[in-house]
Amino acid sequence: MPSATKKFTRRKFLTRLGLAGLGGAAYTHWGEPHWLDVGRHEVAVAKTPKKSPLKILQMSDFHSSSFVSLNYLRHAVELGLSLQPDLICLTGDFITAADSQVDGLAKTLAPLAQAAPTFACLGNHDGGWWTKWHGGFADTQVVQALLKEAGATLLFNTRQEISVRDWNVTLAGVGDFWSGAMNPAAVFSAPLAGENDATVLLSHNPDTKTSLKSFPWDLLLCGHTHGGQFRLPFIGTPFAPVKDKKFVQGLHRWEDRWIHITRGVGNLHGMRFNCRPEVSLLSLV
Repeated sequence: MPSATKKFTRRKFLTRLGLAGLGGAAYTHWGEPHWLDVGRHEVAVAKTPKKSPLKILQMSDFHSSSFVSLNYLRHAVELGLSLQPDLICLTGDFITAADSQVDGLAKTLAPLAQAAPTFACLGNHDGGWWTKWHGGFADTQVVQALLKEAGATLLFNTRQEISVRDWNVTLAGVGDFWSGAMNPAAVFSAPLAGENDATVLLSHNPDTKTSLKSFPWDLLLCGHTHGGQFRLPFIGTPFAPVKDKKFVQGLHRWEDRWIHITRGVGNLHGMRFNCRPEVSLLSLV
């Protein structure tokens, strides 16, 4: 029969183990999903020498919902604007489902466009046939309307040339891959402007890179993955919703071009582990 000391030690161990489990669960739900990080990267794309870098703020995967409050999103917007960007790119999934906090989201995002030119593409949760079967809107009209109210320019299989300081940049965006709305041929049907310094393409899902390979872009901005949302020791990101697990987060050189995947601001189901949410600042040089 085990001694009283052994019983006590075993009980003590199990108690500590249980408390550690509760602590980990609390951190995964209440801690890390709200612990915003700033990702910073320098990207060499300029075709001619520039006086100073062009600072692009990328934010993605807001996922306004019962798990991601408007107060938290306001904080994320404030953090992003504190970086004093020249240009802002939003790469989709503004909401999670049809019961998301659509009312008030436009007002929450509006300070972005008031501070700098702001462009956006749509994600798989923002409306369409995929979204319809996952509790969302059957079309993208609601999200399109909130982006318009927020002052953001939606790039839905289109592009726009802009000048910021001594930079001439083409901003392009495609429809969502999972929703079957992506049409890059329409985006690049006309030649690029001759004075173009860089072409920045917004596409929610990094798995689109292969389909976009033949088109003339320099930097591809993506979200969608949440960085994997759960980054497990020795395993990585098995739950990242992409086929190519090498492109889950961060800046990557690919086919003599650049791809950046931000971990995103929000989350699904109110959980993150070892994968903090982020706003991203890309300095183009």
